[in-house]
Amino acid sequence: MITPVAFRQQIREQQFTSSTAGYCQEFVQANLVIVPKQYAFDFFLYTFRNQKACPVIDVLEPGQVESLLAKASDIRTDIPKYHIYEGGTFEKEVESIEAIWEDDFVSFLIGCSFTFESEMIKTNIPLKHIELQKNVAMYQTNIETVAAGPFSGPLVVSMRPIKKELVQLATSITEKYPQMHGGPVHIGDPAQIGISEIEKPDYGEYVEIADDEVPIFWACGVTPQAAAQNAKLPIMITHAPGHMFITDWTNEELLNKDS
Repeated sequence: MITPVAFRQQIREQQFTSSTAGYCQEFVQANLVIVPKQYAFDFFLYTFRNQKACPVIDVLEPGQVESLLAKASDIRTDIPKYHIYEGGTFEKEVESIEAIWEDDFVSFLIGCSFTFESEMIKTNIPLKHIELQKNVAMYQTNIETVAAGPFSGPLVVSMRPIKKELVQLATSITEKYPQMHGGPVHIGDPAQIGISEIEKPDYGEYVEIADDEVPIFWACGVTPQAAAQNAKLPIMITHAPGHMFITDWTNEELLNKDS
């Protein structure tokens, strides 16, 4: 099994540019948001007010590129794909942000539901998007987050079809990981949270929901990308949905810390 250090090196050398779902399953993965220093407090306040969607696990000081959660890491190169927003508009997807890096950039690492997926797999809960090698399906909802400064917008959720008889088990497993979005925000009818076309996710890839399955929705770290469009910052950088930062922190260490 590849180590996080070796995997980050593959990403840094652009040998791996795909979704990180299903990789380094024993280790915590994280979403990324980078903002200029002048907006960092407002964004931190936004995460504090919306901890279900934005549970912060590390903050890198202005200009810092190495996370304390990943030795010898480089936040500018160690994510497979980044999204760049300018003036609230998505501009482009890149595989490195070295060329646009500024010394006043503050980086936030936010917990990711890929962490509890590894526990679900160990407990024999099938996850179809991993079996099909797809990115998890993500949707904007009609649930509004709590605003802070220029940051506001809808809650984004990830969806996984779960066998009906395993819904309670899946819920109890994910509730053990509050730093990785915790338990579901909704179970069942997507229309109740404003999702009118479940087969057309806003991010990621759709997987079919069988008759013996129930769609379960968890708060998602892509939520800040919706907020970025409203904030209209001169520049804001995030991970591309499903393309995470791999830490050296094991899921077991995280679980023990939470407990």
